[in-house]
Amino acid sequence: MNSGALPRYDWHQTYDWNYAHAPVPLPPDEPQVPAQWDFCGLPVGSPLGIAAGPLLNGRWILYYAALGFDVLTYKTVRSRQRACYPLPNLQPVNTARRLGGESALTASADMHGSWAVSFGMPSKAPDVWRADVEATRRALPKHKILSVSVVATPEPEWTLDDLVADFAKCATWAVESGADCVEANFSCPNVASADAQLFQQPDAAGKVAAGLRQAVGSKPLLLKIGHVTDAALATDLSQAVAPHANALVMVNCIAATVLDAVQRPLFEGQKRGIAGEAICEAALEQVRLFARVIRQQALGLRLVGVGGIATAQHVRAHLEAGSHAVQLATAAMLDPQVGLKIRRDHAAGLSRASRR
Repeated sequence: MNSGALPRYDWHQTYDWNYAHAPVPLPPDEPQVPAQWDFCGLPVGSPLGIAAGPLLNGRWILYYAALGFDVLTYKTVRSRQRACYPLPNLQPVNTARRLGGESALTASADMHGSWAVSFGMPSKAPDVWRADVEATRRALPKHKILSVSVVATPEPEWTLDDLVADFAKCATWAVESGADCVEANFSCPNVASADAQLFQQPDAAGKVAAGLRQAVGSKPLLLKIGHVTDAALATDLSQAVAPHANALVMVNCIAATVLDAVQRPLFEGQKRGIAGEAICEAALEQVRLFARVIRQQALGLRLVGVGGIATAQHVRAHLEAGSHAVQLATAAMLDPQVGLKIRRDHAAGLSRASRR
């Protein structure tokens, strides 16, 4: 197949347009990945997953399930409907490959590997997404894993107990609808509220994780977190959630201000999460940091690496750094065949990577 001919997310169009124009699934053509693999104890054919961002609904999930990915994460859902932010939802940016301490990035007319993400965690109404999750699990091959990303939708007057209850409600609905595992979004760089910044509040994160564990029962529970470079925060957060969660997913973009060509701020001057190749090294460093903490503290957490992963070499680097599995987003949106390419690229050492 010619990758240029395969349908992909059209970042010039709205979220709702892309939701309605999901590609038709292709006949599966997956090279086997040697060795035995699991995802938080669930057997899978490879460590390759898709992050929540590109998988707007079940049709998108079935499309990528036939393109080399074994763990498919349903885009973040809520206990009530939430509209998407206006365009641009994906704004290409000019940045160095290794995103560091830049105070601001400049927008680009063309995609060169990295973009600012501005969706605001939209969600269809619960009756819509619950029915779609149920239908998707029935249609998805049994050896593929369906993970559902959930988040709370707090009101200004809510207490922490209210936040816990709303997270738990979404997780319960996800499990009842057939989710094999639940991923709770504890970080969204584009939403400045308590639901989006839990990873920076270890005590609150621990309480929410405890409520989520009650909701999901024995199903694997994953927590998606933002960019962490401080070892003390990494330690406190890991210790707080380890009794309840199976894994941490990292990193959920790196926030930065975005300017237009004449240096005027986009997105009303608010920071947006940068995704793509620019955060590849930072994401890998964060996996190394948390792997050290988990080892030193003898915690049972596993790690799922995400951020700029685009090649089998990147996958191997994450596995060697301590990732249990990986998720792709930007690379898969730009080239739907990237999962198949990674599976075929044994020369990069994916099949010989050590298991974590």
